[in-house]
Amino acid sequence: MDEGNIADQNPKTDHRNIIKYSDWLDTKFKIPGTGINFGLDFLIGLFPVVGDVLSFGLSGGLLLIMVKKGASGKALSKMILNIILDAIVGSIPFLGDIFDLFFKANKRNLDLFQAHFEEGKHQGSAWPVVITVLILLILLFTLVVYLVVKVFEFLWYLLS
Repeated sequence: MDEGNIADQNPKTDHRNIIKYSDWLDTKFKIPGTGINFGLDFLIGLFPVVGDVLSFGLSGGLLLIMVKKGASGKALSKMILNIILDAIVGSIPFLGDIFDLFFKANKRNLDLFQAHFEEGKHQGSAWPVVITVLILLILLFTLVVYLVVKVFEFLWYLLS
């Protein structure tokens, strides 16, 4: 057997690799004189559009590793929400960069992963999380439609 296969069969090695990957993405470097850590995710995200897409891909890569290691649907759904929130807010110029500096989706996902495997938390189906997100999206969509109707009513009032 070669070393690659031995490492693939060792859960402790896998766990250390996931920790290192997450660390490089979110907490590897420190701003001197502060308690603020940052990683490659923040640095890459400083480049508009391309950086955001690359950052999203790297976070997705970490998620795929966790999928391969058997994270539950509930844990994965929470991880996906972290990545999506990081991608959406992180894509807003300036505000998104500040958000990325403090939100650290990959560190949050690592914490979920560790809680799932070491403490048995976040077990079960993704459906409660999925249904909650769908309800929120429906409410958001309803609010947007309502606001658009009100804007058109107001414009119609001004024009008549």
